[in-house]
This record gives sequence, structure tokens and C-alpha cells, in this order.
Amino acid sequence: MAASVLAAGALIAQPTAAQPTAVAADPTAAVTAAMAARKPAVMAAPKIDITRRDGDWAFGTAVALGVPGTDRMPEGWLFLAERTPDGWRVALDGEPGFADLAAEAPVVTEAEKPLFAQQNGLQAAGDFRTGMAMPWTTGQTWGMPGGPHGWSGTPTPWSSLDLAGGDQRVRAARGGTAYTMCKGWIRVVHDRGYATDYYHLWNNINVNGAAVAQGAYLGDTGTDVTCGGSAFGRHVHFALRQNSAYVGIAGHNVGKWVPQNGGAAYQGSALHGSTRVAAGGSVYNYGPLGFNQGVVDTNGGGTLNKRSGPGTGYGVVGSVADGATVTVSCSANGTSHTGRYGATTLWDRLSDGTWISDAYLWTGVNGPISGYC
Repeated sequence: MAASVLAAGALIAQPTAAQPTAVAADPTAAVTAAMAARKPAVMAAPKIDITRRDGDWAFGTAVALGVPGTDRMPEGWLFLAERTPDGWRVALDGEPGFADLAAEAPVVTEAEKPLFAQQNGLQAAGDFRTGMAMPWTTGQTWGMPGGPHGWSGTPTPWSSLDLAGGDQRVRAARGGTAYTMCKGWIRVVHDRGYATDYYHLWNNINVNGAAVAQGAYLGDTGTDVTCGGSAFGRHVHFALRQNSAYVGIAGHNVGKWVPQNGGAAYQGSALHGSTRVAAGGSVYNYGPLGFNQGVVDTNGGGTLNKRSGPGTGYGVVGSVADGATVTVSCSANGTSHTGRYGATTLWDRLSDGTWISDAYLWTGVNGPISGYC
């Protein structure tokens, strides 16, 4: 019988000297073993789809099915496998060997390779900007029946929101490459190490690494639980991932809203400037927030004075409303002010040449987003 060795995220089946074993043409058994090593608690029902083959290479999706009617949601990965004389070398996304295999694999497209390379654990670094919009048509208002909660309900990280309403057509929050993990479940891998999951979909698209633009149609809100889990009332279970793992969605921007945790899963809220919408409320899709933009948050509503320089010693040259989107050209230090997230001396020069205190601007970064002036 073949022995198995798991090292650096790659599984290699090694025949014993006493009883040589031919390497199987199908990597399913090796992928299953890699899944079991990664997440043994959810390995009751593996579903492996090989979506691409090229010689000794294979690529596809590996899903550990959840339990329908419970909070146990499916777990899923992209996988790469290479057949060697010693056995199949397998890596799941999020393992150190995945990006290395992707760089040389003929089954990985040129568009996918840089996105997979960014799933390397180095992308967080206190930067909470996503470049995403809400996952429906810009200009529509949808409901948020469930605030931040885990992919599987209560367990952390609270990566997910439940969203429903409008025309019920779910769209990609940001451009990237899209994969059908299983019926009702689409994953889009974006730049900067991010990915987003969309579950419970009806009429979901069937894709295998297709390039999608921001706003591309992915499916309709629904209650599909083919792969496990539960759904009460049609919605999309929208989840944020970074570095091939679910991450807390609170503090990141989804469009021009910033989710906030509550005292328990499914509670919480979302902030747009000083406007707070609690779970169960309605959220307008303002579109994406640019990486050199911020949302004015006066921490109480009203307007914010714009100055001719970086401090209150400079003259007032206008004002900007709470919730407005502004573009930042550069930043400088000036007088100290305290906003929702604490005190700072940083001031931001806007694209019209005026200045506002960074204390009253959500940018997703604790520091300048366009460098110093």
C-alpha cells in the first residue's frame, strides 16, 4: 500500500520499495487527502470537480459539503495537482505551494496567475480598502436582513452579510476571476489578495475562471442549500475572504459602506459617513470607493469646514456634507482633531485644493492614502 507524505501544503503519494504502485491517472484521491489534512472536521462528503486537464496537470474545485438545514456551511478551495513519478503533488489555495504550482501550471491562465500570487498572506497590513461595490446594481436600495456573521453563522470571523431585495440580481462586487464552487455558490477572486463568496443563489452562472467585471451578473438571490447550510427567505450570503481565508468584514468598505460588528452574530450595522443602518434596514448602493477617495464622517452629521491649509488656523473656504465622497491628492500634518476612530494630526488636501482633517474621513488606512504633500 502506498504511504503518504504531507509537507509544505503539498501531498505526494510515495510507493514503498517493496510494492511499487503505479500513479493513478485521476488526482481525486490525492485531493481528498489534502482536504482532510486541511480541514478534517468537514470531510464527511467531499465533492471534487476537475475542471481543467493538461498532460500531467489538473485544476478544479474541492468542496467539503455542509449539512442541509443546519448552520454547517460547505467549505471550498481551488486546487492544483501535478502528477509526478512519485505521485500527485497537490496544493489547495491558501497553502504555500499553491502559488508556486500556479506559476508553472499550464492549466492556470495568465489572468489568474497574478491573482493567485497575491493570496500569499502579505496583503492585509492595516489596509482595509477593497475597491468593491455592494453586490447589486449601483443606484438600487436593498435590505440587509443579517449584519456581520460567520460563514457558518455564529463562529468567527464574522465575514458575511445577508443581503436581499431590489431586482434580486446578484452582481460581482469587484472585477476578478469567477468560479462555480457548486450549485448556488460562486466565488470571485479579486486583486490585492481578496475574494468574495456568494451563496444561496438561484440561476447562478457556470464559470471556470472566467474574467468578470465589477457588476457582472452572478445569479439571483435564493434559498439554495444544495451544498449544505440553511437559508430562510431568499437572499445572498455574501462573504469576504483575504489570503484564501474568511476575514472579518467589519472595518472593510463594501462600496461606500463600512460594516460594524454588533453584540452578536447577525446584529451589527453599516456606516456611510455618520449614517448608521442596523441589521434589518435598507442600504443604498453608491458604487465603489476609489483607492484615493474617502467618505466624509463628521461623527454626528452636518457639514465639515474645508480650509485653505492643513489646520484650523487657515481660513474657511467652503464646506462638505457628511457622507460625501472626496478625492485626496496628498496629506500633511496640522492641528489635532478627534473623530470616530480617534485623534490625529493628519490633514488631507482634496482634489479641489482645499483641506479637511483626516479625523473626519473614512479612507480605510490609518495614514495618508496618496502620500505626503
